[in-house]
Amino acid sequence: MPSTRAAEFASSLDRQLASLSLPERLRLVAGLDGRAVFTTSLGIEDQVITAAIGLAGLPIDVSTLETGRLFKETVDLMAETEERFGIAIRRFHPKPDDIDAYAAKYGLNGFYESVEARHACCHVRKLVPLAEALDGARFWITGLRRSQSGNRAATPFAEYDAERDLIKVNPLADWSLDEINTYVEAESVPTNPLHRRGYPSIGCEPCTRAIKPGEPERAGRWWWENDEKRECGLHVPEAAASAIPTPA
Repeated sequence: MPSTRAAEFASSLDRQLASLSLPERLRLVAGLDGRAVFTTSLGIEDQVITAAIGLAGLPIDVSTLETGRLFKETVDLMAETEERFGIAIRRFHPKPDDIDAYAAKYGLNGFYESVEARHACCHVRKLVPLAEALDGARFWITGLRRSQSGNRAATPFAEYDAERDLIKVNPLADWSLDEINTYVEAESVPTNPLHRRGYPSIGCEPCTRAIKPGEPERAGRWWWENDEKRECGLHVPEAAASAIPTPA
């Protein structure tokens, strides 16, 4: 589909989704022409979407980026979630040669030393596997919410992702954390125990800390950087690494 038509379609879809409930939003997307892929980080909002997909038996592929640096609690939650909702979560891993090339250039934990090195790490461990997960997809479903951070305050329900040439759908865009918690309790959704230890947003273990009282939800992600718009490149293209070392 040409980009102009795709953008117009995304705008129309955005308006349709606005008045629907979460199950209705997901059912609408699942019924459209084209493969839909939901990428989950196993965070609490993503668990809500996984639950809604599993409980309704929707034909939406559920995938995750197994970066190799996740918390044990996150990895353990994958199996628990699959059993609870009777679904299979497809794991996508970084390429060993890319990891070796990164370590040779920056060091295994070089992401602490510069923004460039951190973006390069995210590129290897997240962006490359994401491209594989979304290969052939027309719709990419995410757990983005407007209240997660100022950088996400204008998140639409649907938008055209020109970089990946697909429609990005954010069915929880208008949900608050209170609404998330209410759904979790009502549907007995398994969640990451780290949430109860002060981690509202959970990524790779070396790059995530618990937040302090009053801090924004995503303040614990890449906390050593000064940029308030810290992202990994999954949802903010300009945050992606400009270059990645090529394996020898």
